[in-house]
Amino acid sequence: MTEALDIHGVCDPRFAAVKDAFAANFTEAPEGLNEQAARFSLLIEGETVVDLWAGHADTARTTAFTAENLTPVFSTGKAVMALLIATAVEAGRLDYEQTVASLWPEFGAAGKAEITVVQLMSHQSGLPGFSDAVDPAIWFDASMVVTRLAAQAPMWAPGTASGYHPITVGYLANEVFRRATGRTMGQALREDFPELDLWIGLPESEHGRVAQMRKPTAAPSLGPIDPIKQAAFLDRGSAPGGRGSAEWRKMEIPSANLHGTALGLARLLGVVANDGVLEGRTVLSADTLEQLTRERIYGPDKVLPYAISWAAGLMRNDRLEVFGPGASMGHYGWGGSMAMADPSRRLSAAYVMTRQSPHLIGDPRAVRLLNAVYAAV
Repeated sequence: MTEALDIHGVCDPRFAAVKDAFAANFTEAPEGLNEQAARFSLLIEGETVVDLWAGHADTARTTAFTAENLTPVFSTGKAVMALLIATAVEAGRLDYEQTVASLWPEFGAAGKAEITVVQLMSHQSGLPGFSDAVDPAIWFDASMVVTRLAAQAPMWAPGTASGYHPITVGYLANEVFRRATGRTMGQALREDFPELDLWIGLPESEHGRVAQMRKPTAAPSLGPIDPIKQAAFLDRGSAPGGRGSAEWRKMEIPSANLHGTALGLARLLGVVANDGVLEGRTVLSADTLEQLTRERIYGPDKVLPYAISWAAGLMRNDRLEVFGPGASMGHYGWGGSMAMADPSRRLSAAYVMTRQSPHLIGDPRAVRLLNAVYAAV
C-alpha cells in the first residue's frame, strides 16, 4: 500500500463496522490499494444509511472515483431486468404464466412452444448460448440474436432444470418486454425511473463518467465442462467481441452491460425490500411482488456450479447464503458487483467495484460488507 485510503460519502454511526469492512476490502486486497475503486450503498426503509466510495476512476490512478462515476455491473443488471419484467406484469401487459410464443410466435419453434415467461426468467428455457459456432460480433445485432435463438432447439427439456443464461436471457427478456409494452428495457428504465442513475444502453454522452475496469487475474471456476457450459461461457462467440468498449456500452444488453451506481441499484432494489414502493411511489402490488420473488425452481444448475433457488429472475438467498444471513434475494455480476434486497428487514444494498475477481457469485468483498450490515441491524 503506497498511500492512505480516502473514503468519501456518508455512514450512520450504527454502521461503523460496515465502513471498516469497506476499508478492509482495499487494504487487504491482494493487488494493493491502488488497484481498484468501489462503492457500497445501503438503504433501510428507503433511507440511505451508508453510501461510501473510494479509489480511482482510471487505472493510471490520476482521477479520483466520485459519486458521479458509473461502473459496468455485468450480470447484476439482471436484477434490474427482473424488476422491469415485473413492471410489465403489474401493468397487465404481461403474465408470468403465459407462453413466450403467445407474444412471439417464432419462439415456439423446435420444442419451445410451452416455455412460459417465468421459465425464461428463471433460466429454465434451455438457451444459455448458441448451439452452433457464431462470430462474437453477432451480439451487436439484437435482431439477429433473437432470430437465431427463436429457431434454436433447447439444450435440455425446458422446465426440468435451471441452467444459467449469462447473456442470452437479456436478449430474450428484452424481446418479450418489447413485444408486450412497445418499449425496450433501456427506454423503460430511463422513462420510468429517471431519478436513478442506471442505464441499459449507455449514450455516448455519458461514456466519460465510466470508471475503468481491471479484469480478473484468473478465470472463474465452472466445474466439469460439458457442451452446455461450453456454449454458455467458453465458446469464442459466447460473449460480445470485435467492436470495442464504446459500441458495447451503447448496446442494450439487459443481462450484461447495465452501467450505473451502487446507490441507483440499492434504491431500485428497495422496491423489493419495501412492499413494492420506491420512495413513496407504488411500483409493484403485493401480488406482483409475490410472483416476482417466490421460488420457481431449485436444484443443481446446469451452468453454474451451485444449487440455486431462482425466483423470476432473482437469486434467492435462503439456500445460497451469498447475500448475508437474511431472507434476501438479488443478483451478482461478473467480477464481484452485487445488488440485493431483504424484505424482512426492509433493507436494500449494492456494491460496485472496478477490480474484478474470479467469483461468479458470493464475492468475498461483498459478503464481508453484508455480514457487517447484518451484525448491525
